[in-house]
Amino acid sequence: MGKKFTKINSWIALALLAVMVNVAFAKGVVAQKSDTSYLKYINKGKAKPINKNILHLSLPPIKPAVISNTKVYVPRPDDKLLSNVQVYPNPVNEILNVKYTVSREAFVNIKVMDVLGNDVLTLFSQRVEVGEQSITYPVNSKLSRGFYFLRINVGTESINKRISVL
Repeated sequence: MGKKFTKINSWIALALLAVMVNVAFAKGVVAQKSDTSYLKYINKGKAKPINKNILHLSLPPIKPAVISNTKVYVPRPDDKLLSNVQVYPNPVNEILNVKYTVSREAFVNIKVMDVLGNDVLTLFSQRVEVGEQSITYPVNSKLSRGFYFLRINVGTESINKRISVL
């Protein structure tokens, strides 16, 4: 009996509170000319609301957002950090040219390895800016004839290219 009585009283109190809030907000609200929540009729040039007990909440006007022309690059996890890798001429005689594109600032390490995977020569090892990068390296006295692999490490990505030296 006590639980039923409490539930019924709670619902009644909630309903009364809602009615009181509605009446309290509706008192003293003046209708605007552009307000559509009131039904108005014109009586000698004056607009008068038909029902004064309607809950009226006016929202502030929506202001347009500021639009910026600045482009912001936000890297996604699926974006490739290293792309467009070119090694030329191949076979190499005197000078080795390497071109690659980096999509964001990163540390780049370019090494020449022999067929067994041993490091033979480090061509480049430093931080680079965003964009296309180019390296020219003379290899005529540094590498003997044979096959080598050029490994380009950028961040966590790496690309291997096979080169042959004449």
